[in-house]
Amino acid sequence: MSLSDRPHTTHGRARRGRFVISGGPGTGKSTLLDALAGTGEVCYPEVSRQLIREQMRHGAPLLPWNDLAGFARECVARMRAQIADSARHARAFFDRGLPDVAGYLRHGGAAPFGALRKDSRAYAPVVFFAPPWREIYVNDSERPQSFEESVALSVQIRRTYAEFGFVVVDLELAGVQQRVRQVQRFLDDTDPRADSWAD
Repeated sequence: MSLSDRPHTTHGRARRGRFVISGGPGTGKSTLLDALAGTGEVCYPEVSRQLIREQMRHGAPLLPWNDLAGFARECVARMRAQIADSARHARAFFDRGLPDVAGYLRHGGAAPFGALRKDSRAYAPVVFFAPPWREIYVNDSERPQSFEESVALSVQIRRTYAEFGFVVVDLELAGVQQRVRQVQRFLDDTDPRADSWAD
């Protein structure tokens, strides 16, 4: 699904907001999102993987290794649609966010465009970041990078989130259920960093 079709949800006293799970390719982000969805959380899928899959299925040219700028613009449009859709939920999680696009562009030698930094304030000011993890890294048709390339991309994405003012919370190199508990513990905590942007 391109947008969450779950009904409106509330979390009572639990922390509300839009939370991004980011990281380099093949770091277990999507597995964590699937597990969070299994607990009843509203989760939005990674638009870049969806777009690559669509383009390859139809033999279309809008792929990051053919047209990085065009691919990035389409990803941004879809991410903005996800953000707009999430307004009907008290809390939502996203598989990558707008700063990921800026990081990808920088990694590819292109300048980020538009108001990506300003628009990123639609998310909570905390990003859960999955670091490189060689033991689980695999290639597929939508992930052609070597592990070393994925590490370099991870560094650029993490740096971009930090530059955009996010508090970066590194996920443990652990099983998915332990990562779910890590995210839940952070959100159940009273840590004010997850609630408001520092000016």
